[in-house]
Amino acid sequence: MYKDLFTTFFRIGAFTIGGGYAMIPLIEADVVEKHRWLDKEMFMDLVAVAQTCPGVFAVNISIFVGKKVGGFAGALMSTLGTVLPSLIVILLIATCLTQFLDIPWVEATFKGIRPAVVALIASPCFNMAKQAKITFLNAWIPIVCAIAIWALGVNPIYVLLIAAGAGFIYGIFISDESTVKPKL
Repeated sequence: MYKDLFTTFFRIGAFTIGGGYAMIPLIEADVVEKHRWLDKEMFMDLVAVAQTCPGVFAVNISIFVGKKVGGFAGALMSTLGTVLPSLIVILLIATCLTQFLDIPWVEATFKGIRPAVVALIASPCFNMAKQAKITFLNAWIPIVCAIAIWALGVNPIYVLLIAAGAGFIYGIFISDESTVKPKL
């Protein structure tokens, strides 16, 4: 199992351009669908927790998945698998590529990659919205949060705290009786 965790996250880390959020569909495909280490709901919960924790998202999610699947050793193996490809690539770039950045075709290549990276990041957002049951009635919440962060410069920590408080209040006082209410 530890070898599977390492190789799964190494492959994901090696072939993902665009950072941790671009990894979400790849991680979900392997962790939920291929290996069936977690169900979809547990995976989404871990993604939510990994996003709210300090640090690099890709490392956070690999730690959570590895810990859930294989304890401390699983967390260690999945984390190593996640960070080693980036470390290797960064070392190669630092030693080799910087001397080629002024070449027009290299610069054009990187300009071509940028829109694809945006799509890689946008795709998991739509998938997460679907799994989080975001509808036209409640889509205003993530839109307002995104505008507050992006256009108004509101600190994301404040947005998270306000959203958590509003969710708590909604869950305790407003939601209908068909939902499970947390116990105080």
